[in-house]
Amino acid sequence: MKKAKQFQFQVQPLINNNNNNNNNNGLSFSYFDLLSEEIVFTILDLLTPNPLDKKSFSLGCKNFYFLESKHRRILKPLRSEYLPKVLTRYPHVTHMDLTLCPRVTDATLTNIAGACNSNLVSVDLSMSKFFTGVGLLNLAVKCENLVELDLTNATELKDGAAAMVAEARNLERLWMRRCRMVTDLGVGCIAVGCRKLKLLSLKWCVGVGDLGVGLIAVKCKDIRSLDLSYLPKLDMSSCEKITHIGLSSVFSCTICLEQVTLANGCSVNLDLADSLNKLSKLQSIKLDGCPVTCAGLGAIGDWCVSLKELSLSKCLGVTDEGLTYLFMKQKDLRILDITCCDKITDVSISHITSSCTDLSSLKMESCALVPREAFILIGQRCHSLEELDLTDNEIDDEGLKSISKCSKLSSFKLGLCLNITDEGLAHIGMSCVGLKELDLYRCTGITDSGILAIAGGCPGLEMINIAYCKEITDDSLLLFSKCAQLNTIECRGCPHITSLGLAAIAAGCKQLTKLDIKKCYKVDDAGMIPLAYFSQNLKQINLSYSSVTDVGLLSLASISCLQTLTILHLKGLTPSGLAAALLACGGLTKVKLHASFKSLLPQAIFEHLEARGCLFQWREKVFKAELDPKCWKRQLEDMMQ
Repeated sequence: MKKAKQFQFQVQPLINNNNNNNNNNGLSFSYFDLLSEEIVFTILDLLTPNPLDKKSFSLGCKNFYFLESKHRRILKPLRSEYLPKVLTRYPHVTHMDLTLCPRVTDATLTNIAGACNSNLVSVDLSMSKFFTGVGLLNLAVKCENLVELDLTNATELKDGAAAMVAEARNLERLWMRRCRMVTDLGVGCIAVGCRKLKLLSLKWCVGVGDLGVGLIAVKCKDIRSLDLSYLPKLDMSSCEKITHIGLSSVFSCTICLEQVTLANGCSVNLDLADSLNKLSKLQSIKLDGCPVTCAGLGAIGDWCVSLKELSLSKCLGVTDEGLTYLFMKQKDLRILDITCCDKITDVSISHITSSCTDLSSLKMESCALVPREAFILIGQRCHSLEELDLTDNEIDDEGLKSISKCSKLSSFKLGLCLNITDEGLAHIGMSCVGLKELDLYRCTGITDSGILAIAGGCPGLEMINIAYCKEITDDSLLLFSKCAQLNTIECRGCPHITSLGLAAIAAGCKQLTKLDIKKCYKVDDAGMIPLAYFSQNLKQINLSYSSVTDVGLLSLASISCLQTLTILHLKGLTPSGLAAALLACGGLTKVKLHASFKSLLPQAIFEHLEARGCLFQWREKVFKAELDPKCWKRQLEDMMQ
């Protein structure tokens, strides 16, 4: 950004001179014409991620308008019906992100294929429906340089559509998560047709077994990352699908594999772990939800000498004994996830922090047996940490003081840490100046004083969660309004927050995309008006239990980006006001409503909105008084026992 500012100072005098010389008609644009295409492209590269910035730039002059269209490579349209016109303006697009378009038909994909042709290298359809193999075939045939395709959540696609994908001969990265109707036959077609695959995700593809995975291993010699999470596993007595024998066959054919994901798959025992000895280049293993044994962890430690990432989240069987042996062998680990490994103690933390001093990411939510003293070791030994998740742990202010030595920290989650106060948070604010994400969910010891340290010391903050921090007031929102990069604010259950604080956020945080003000009872229509005016990037909002009425809700219709709306228990909301707001908000893709409205509005309204791609989720929750966090936590523990 410094380069951009320097350039701005050099050009500005020229612009001012033109403005002061009224006799030289038209010369105000000649200076811009002197800028080469390369310089203009450099300026565009240095602009902030806010899409409105590039739009404003393009309106500067005709030359800028033309060059901005030539420069743009990534397109993320709000609605698919705009695509024909948009594609005419942006003919050089290489990456098409359709995640904001819930309704994408074969005709849409055909238009994209015809307009982009060989320029297109990436298409994201992970949030889209209504297309079939016909549209995919057009993409595969006409876009011969397509290397990346995301079909996540395409739950209606069958083997025939997978066969159409197989025509994309240069495809390198393919996501098919939750393509539940695709079987070994469809995966086999992809294996034969897409020989250049390097990454394949078959997570939740429950129809895929050893045969399909085996064909990928045999045909796709360049495969580096393979996600087989939630594929049916083999129970030796019932002979289902994925087995450690099948996996061993895969590994023997893909010796260059760098990443393996087997979340919620078969048991990680000695047999399975031993099969990994063929993968000398393996750098990442994700075993989330898999039962593990000490012998299995020991074998991973012995065979996976190049390991950089290990995820054992929610793995039953993880103990101090298994981790101690594992981390005696693993010295180069960078990313570790031991979330909900509730049998480990400070013994494991001591071995992890002494062996893996270069960790950049550590996730250890809900490790209930780890005492507060152990968290001091993290700050003393792991100074390279950039991401740290300590949600629902016993850390206190002394632990925060120690962790503040991790000056590279950018993401820090402390939700449900009931022992921390403003004093500990002040150390984080003073030392972790690069912090971008901070989660303080239900940290009841935090007040405006602690937020002052964070907002003042971390100006680049992008996400803050202060939900149910009941001592927080508008003063905190006024402080956060100075954090111009803030895009996500979760402040549900903060009863002292009013429309005044929300107005400050709207005016100061122009990049706001997600806002949760559920149970902020004092927020009313006066807070919606500034949002409607300033927050044009807002995509998701939760207004449940607030004091917003028809007027405030309808004002949000001016936000064209708004997609997700949650409005439960709004006392001032009427059926007619709701109907008007739903029809006026043209970009909605998901709406959560109380079930009582289902019979109060004409069915034709719901049919019209669903045809536009909007999904309705109905809730019948009754109003409940909020529990004290400690009581809430005890109830949760009782339910788990």
